[in-house]
Amino acid sequence: MSSTRLSTSVACVLLLLTTACSQGETKSAQSLEAINVNNAVVSNNISTLRIGYVGSSEPTGSLGWAKKKGILERELQKAGFQNITFARFPNGPDLNEALVAGQLDVGSLGDTPAIVLKARGQETRLLRISQFNTTAWLVAKKNGPRSLAELKGQKVATQKGSYMHRYLLGLLAEAKIAKDVKVVHLMTTEAKAALERGDVAAYATSSDLGPYLKSQGFPIIDSSANHQGLSGTSLVVATESFLAKQPDFPEKFNAILTEAAKDLKANSDEYYQYHAQITKYPVDIIKISFPLKQVAEEPLPAEGVKLLEGTKKFLVSQGLAKSDFKLTDWAVNGQSR
Repeated sequence: MSSTRLSTSVACVLLLLTTACSQGETKSAQSLEAINVNNAVVSNNISTLRIGYVGSSEPTGSLGWAKKKGILERELQKAGFQNITFARFPNGPDLNEALVAGQLDVGSLGDTPAIVLKARGQETRLLRISQFNTTAWLVAKKNGPRSLAELKGQKVATQKGSYMHRYLLGLLAEAKIAKDVKVVHLMTTEAKAALERGDVAAYATSSDLGPYLKSQGFPIIDSSANHQGLSGTSLVVATESFLAKQPDFPEKFNAILTEAAKDLKANSDEYYQYHAQITKYPVDIIKISFPLKQVAEEPLPAEGVKLLEGTKKFLVSQGLAKSDFKLTDWAVNGQSR
């Protein structure tokens, strides 16, 4: 990685999560990969449901499985939606931009960007915790640091605005070395190359890339699984303007994702093959990174709510979320237990 690219990355601060670094990408209609399930023209009316997600060419987890198995299309058509579109984003802050711009009705993203957006006063509602205890990993360059103490004076990268970023900040604070480590922004897609070149000493990365990099010989310094409260949650949110027109949507959508969650667990081998095909990681890596016990069958599981509350408190305490709010006020129908 050139020093120019790193300097550009550093300029993207977490306080501007909802206007994230583009890494040279254009965030307009060109960055949205819309997939219309029924091959109809995308329109912004009540018969079209616009879903955004962060990740691979297709969504994974219960949302992806509901789409793959036809559960989503079948049930939403019963609810009156003639068209369903999917827009893929490289990270949560980019998805936030689309929500704010009115380009999406529903978003599937990590806890940190979702909380930051809500804390800015944007009118979103929490529909569901789709996954909880999502692991983040701290991976070192080869022949580099082997402990947290050895990170002092070093440059550590992560995808800012993500649950991995929140994990890294919490980890450095817990180890009392936050002031001794320079944290810079780097997209996950560039992590391996940056570690190979030695541009950064370590990278805080996602649940699947961490085990993959380990299989490629990169040492693991730490994992969020070793620290209470530092793992992530994946959320589904919707705009209040959309829900005002579709007040029954949360119940119907949650029923769909609950059915899909139960189905993917009952057909785990088939699901893992799908997940591996979509993400391009080996199946054994996916099984490590995506244990099925993390997939929520109910909208707001108690363990996930507890983790989400801890994440919110941390972001507020660090000034990264502009204001505090009650999860019961954010969750549809005040459900948080």
